[in-house]
Amino acid sequence: MKDKQPDYSGMAVEDILQKLKTSRNGLDEAEARFRLEKDGPNLIAEKKEAGLIIEFLSHFNSPLVLVLLAAALISAFLGEIRNFVVITIIVVASIVLDFIEEHSAGNAARKLKEKVSITSIVVRGGRKKEIKSSEVCVGDVLFLVSGDLVPADARIIEADDFFVNQSSLTGESFPQEKTSEKEEDEAKSPVESQNMAWLGTNVVSGTALAVVVAIGRNTQFGKIAKAIAEKEQKSEFENGIAKFGIFISKVIIVLVLAIFLSNALLKGKILESFIFAVAIAVGVTPELLPMIMSITMARGSRQMAKHGVIVKKLSSIPNFGSMDILCTDKTGTITEDNIRLVRYIDIYGQENDDVFLYTFLNSFYQTGVKNPLDKAVLDFKKININQYQKIEEIPFNFFRRMMSIAVIGPDGRTLITKGAPESVIAKCTEYIKNGGYAALTKEASRKAIKKYEEISAEGYRVLAVAVRKNLEEKKKYTTDDESDLTLLGFVSFLDPAKKGVKEVLNHLNNYGIEIKVITGDNELVTRKICREVGLNIRGEVLGPEIESLTDDALGVLAEKTTIFARFSPSDKNRTINALRDRGHVVGYMGDGINDAPSLKTADVGISVNDAVDVAKESADIVLTKKSLRPIINGVLEGRRSFANTMKYLMMGLSSNFGNMFSVIAAVFYLPFLPMLPIQILLNNFIYDFSQVTIPVDNVDQVWLQKQRKWNMNAVKKFMYIFGPISSVFDVLTFFILFSFFRLGEAAFQTGWFLESLATQTLVIHVIRTKRVPLIQSRANKLLFASTLTAVAIGWMIPYAPLGGIFKFVPLPFHIILSILALVIVYLLIVEAVKRIYYRKNDSA
Repeated sequence: MKDKQPDYSGMAVEDILQKLKTSRNGLDEAEARFRLEKDGPNLIAEKKEAGLIIEFLSHFNSPLVLVLLAAALISAFLGEIRNFVVITIIVVASIVLDFIEEHSAGNAARKLKEKVSITSIVVRGGRKKEIKSSEVCVGDVLFLVSGDLVPADARIIEADDFFVNQSSLTGESFPQEKTSEKEEDEAKSPVESQNMAWLGTNVVSGTALAVVVAIGRNTQFGKIAKAIAEKEQKSEFENGIAKFGIFISKVIIVLVLAIFLSNALLKGKILESFIFAVAIAVGVTPELLPMIMSITMARGSRQMAKHGVIVKKLSSIPNFGSMDILCTDKTGTITEDNIRLVRYIDIYGQENDDVFLYTFLNSFYQTGVKNPLDKAVLDFKKININQYQKIEEIPFNFFRRMMSIAVIGPDGRTLITKGAPESVIAKCTEYIKNGGYAALTKEASRKAIKKYEEISAEGYRVLAVAVRKNLEEKKKYTTDDESDLTLLGFVSFLDPAKKGVKEVLNHLNNYGIEIKVITGDNELVTRKICREVGLNIRGEVLGPEIESLTDDALGVLAEKTTIFARFSPSDKNRTINALRDRGHVVGYMGDGINDAPSLKTADVGISVNDAVDVAKESADIVLTKKSLRPIINGVLEGRRSFANTMKYLMMGLSSNFGNMFSVIAAVFYLPFLPMLPIQILLNNFIYDFSQVTIPVDNVDQVWLQKQRKWNMNAVKKFMYIFGPISSVFDVLTFFILFSFFRLGEAAFQTGWFLESLATQTLVIHVIRTKRVPLIQSRANKLLFASTLTAVAIGWMIPYAPLGGIFKFVPLPFHIILSILALVIVYLLIVEAVKRIYYRKNDSA
């Protein structure tokens, strides 16, 4: 058991460095490697990669597989060596096929995920270096800036206006300031320490150096919350698949028991009946479903990566395809994200150099949230500010919607405030008039707001700038000092609409995805930009207007609204939840610190590779560049993944499931088993081989046109309609082979093997499309080849030396022709019923 961790908050920095055997220059590389090997990676619960052998053996962890192997052992014990060998070979071959496909899919997914792994900047040997957060060691010195996730528990060494959001630990949404000062109060709760930064929190503003004191499971977050190690919450699609699995399992158990009991009572062969019933269960169980889903999603993720879409969470791909609402900010998605400063004016619209000077000072000295507006100010032109020295910073937050810098300059101590015009004007008591000062009366305030609205209506982003001169000297300035300000004027910025975005929005609309713009900006700028890009504005709502609404009322309002302006992070989060509660699958696109909660809340969180760490960590999907265009490709791949997974399910439901009822009929109709257990297993193995190419199949354009959701009722309806068709043709086959041609046991079993294999394998070409197969819609060449090859191999076996092992016998040509005719008629009947089904179930 490890010793209790010291109270680092109550220790001097130099004592901590000495205790951890490190320095302000950090660890050297050799020592860091040694500590990483000794303490392990910086993970709350290390997810060890299973070795190949363990991964392979895990595929035996199936009740049906274990029962089959037990049956094989019983057969060997009773002297049925042939049964033992054949059953064992087929089971192992099936598992090898499953393992190879799923392992390669898993490798591909892991490689893609590594492209967006979270990194940290550490000081090693006196130099800053970027490393994976999992490689951070105790004793490492971290360099933390706004937007970073804190990768471990660390004691602050140096801090410059350093504020951290600790809501993941404390639930408190307001950022906490952190300093390097030693604390005297030992009774304080650890997470309240003002000189400690904790794993799982994120930096809101400022910079800091901090020495790591605990990693992984030894951190505060590791002790109280192991959410990272827990299984991720299942998506709507995964929950649907799970419900389907439970439903099928119940049906199979009932029918297998019926087959076993009836066969055992009528035939009297307990072991043979048992193996036969288990073999039937294996034949009708969609055991390849996990593999099909893994391959389909891994292939989808590889295709999406080619279009600049990196998938962090594979299960989000079907959700991507089901998405019907995409919420996004306008900057960088609808606009170019190339913000330029255009004007700096007083409230009368006259250019004013003081407005630019104080805006420049504010932007130059601020260390808070990375803001493209500040970059635009600094890039506009350089001015000499050597006469000014920063003495304090009051960081921006999303409630005040402004930030302030205190400087000492030619006019003494001055507080410079910059932010949302409504917020800044509300703090002003004076304004500049004719080179002097005048009281900011209600009339003057209205004039200022009118000027700001005029500029906004032209599509410009506007910030107000105000100052408070002759500040009294004191140790620390706070938000209380943001009062009695003098309004200087406005700076306006232009971020033009992105070229080609109108076409992209039209594509998204055609694919059934509604765009909703949620922004902290005002409604005037947002409306202007939305109209420029041709976005159909159905309604507008402002953040303050939703405060009095219930969640249900907000959901109704949100459905018929396009522009959500002046929204805080909590407003965004609440709106997304309200839309989800109304049954929508919601995507959210964001890249800032304030976007992290919404990215987690949405069904599909979408961020960009140059986003802040906390946004990337919260997202399911990461784009290599900020644009709506790659989302179209992602949505289509999601729909392809959904479609191809459903093809496998519908294929099994239309033929395999019908076999269950066929076998029950055969038990009462035939004096022998309709197929031997080893023949059923061989049939299943060949059939499985034919299906592994489903993930690469083509998907009809009509299927891609609108979002799809898991629908259990539709799945059951499909099964109840198409399953019995398969049973009818099986019974017809029994009659023709046994009563008409009067075939013996071996010949009959050979005939049904051929008919069963062909119908259940080839039906995919009918089921895979709503259109006319082969003419209007063709399968991918690989699927075409795998299905025809599987049927050809199966039909050749009775005529090859291998046929004797499975107790097959060659059939006369006229019987082969009869079976072929049955197969063709079956496929034609399924096609006819399919057309009727889709006419009555257009949404299927």
